[in-house]
Amino acid sequence: MAVVAAMASAIRGESATDQTTPRRYRVRIRAAVLEEFGAPLVIDEVDLAEPQAGEVLVRLSACGVCHTDAYTASGVDPTGYAPCVLGHEGAGVVEEVGPGVTLVKPGDHVVTLFAPECGKCVHCRSGRTNRCIAIRDQQGLGYLPDGTTRLSRGGEPLRHFMGCSTFAEYTVMPEIALAVVNPEAPLDAVAPFACGLSTGIGAAMYTSPVAEGSTVAVFGCGLVGLGAIIGAKLQGAGRIMAFDLSPERLEEARRHGATDVQVPDADVVQWIRDETDGYGADYTFEATGLVKVMGQAVEAAREAWGQATMCGVAGKGDTLDIVPRLLITGRRVTGSSFGGVKGRTHLPVLIDRWMDGEFDAAAMVSHRISLDDVNKGFHLMEEQNGIRSIIEFS
Repeated sequence: MAVVAAMASAIRGESATDQTTPRRYRVRIRAAVLEEFGAPLVIDEVDLAEPQAGEVLVRLSACGVCHTDAYTASGVDPTGYAPCVLGHEGAGVVEEVGPGVTLVKPGDHVVTLFAPECGKCVHCRSGRTNRCIAIRDQQGLGYLPDGTTRLSRGGEPLRHFMGCSTFAEYTVMPEIALAVVNPEAPLDAVAPFACGLSTGIGAAMYTSPVAEGSTVAVFGCGLVGLGAIIGAKLQGAGRIMAFDLSPERLEEARRHGATDVQVPDADVVQWIRDETDGYGADYTFEATGLVKVMGQAVEAAREAWGQATMCGVAGKGDTLDIVPRLLITGRRVTGSSFGGVKGRTHLPVLIDRWMDGEFDAAAMVSHRISLDDVNKGFHLMEEQNGIRSIIEFS
C-alpha cells in the first residue's frame, strides 16, 4: 500500500507526507490496449483510479494469454468492444481494498475471476450453476458494478474486459471476482486456473462429473482439453482417450493421464465405438471450438447415457446440427462455462490439490513473456506452439 500511495502522490505532484486528508488518486500503469479490432494490441501508459466500495486493487504477478482474448481482439466476438484493456487470466497480490470489502485483505494472493461468485444471487443460491448474475449486466458492457470504469487514458475512459483487464501491471476488480488462494502456490502457474485450466478440470468434475471407472473421450488437447483429462483422472475414470492433431500435445495428454492418444481421422467416432463394444464413451468433452468436432463428440457419446460436454467457443454464426435420434436414444448434450467452477469456493481447493501433488499445473506454462510481447503470445497460440504463454510482471 505504501508503494501505491507513493505512486499516487508522484502523479499528483505531492510528497507522500502531504496526504493529510483522504483524496482520490490515479496511478499511472502500463497496459495492453485493444485500440481497434484486427490490429495488434498497443502497450501504453494508462491511468488507474483507486478502488471504490466493494472493490480491490490487485498488483498482477502473472497473466495467461487466452483464446478468449484473441477472439475479442479479432473482432469476431459479437459482444466485443474497443478501446479496452484486455486480459482475464490473472494472478496477483492484493495491494489495497475499498470501503466495505470483507472477502480479501492486503497481502492475499488471488486469482482473478471473470465469472464472479457473490453467493447471494438466485443462481449462486441454487447450487446448480456457477453463472452468478450479481454484476453481469455492467460487466458485459465493460464497466465495474457502479457503471463506471477505473481505467482511463488522456482523460478518456477505457473499458474493462470481462471485469478483469489483467494485461496490465495493476487492476481494480470487485471483491466477489477474486479467489483467495494458497500463498505458497507459484503465481505464474496459478494464472491458468483463472480460465483455461479450470474450465477443463471443472467440466469433468462439476459440469459433467465423471463417474469412477468410466470411459472418457477428450477432443482437443490444448489447455482446456488437458484440464478435462486431469479432471477425469481426479474423478477416477477408467479409460481416457485423447485426440489432437499435434503429436506434441498428445504426449502432454498422456503425461497428464490419458490412457489412449491418437491423431483423429474421419473415422474417429467409429474407432471410439469399436473400442467401447459399439456403444461409445460414457463422457465426451470437446475443447476445440470447432462445430465439426462438437458433432463428433455428440456422436461418440454412449447410447443410453452418454454425456457430451462442449467447452470450446465456436465462431460467430456457427451452429451445431444434431440428429434428434442421437438424443432420443439417451445421449445428453451440455455446455460448460468456466467448467461449472464456483471461483471463490472451488479454486482454492483445486490449487491445494495441485500443491499436494495430485496433478501438475506448472507443466501448463510453456512460454514466459513480458507485457511488451503480448502480441507474440497471440502468435504462439495461433501456431499451437506450447500450451500456455504467461505474461510475467516485474
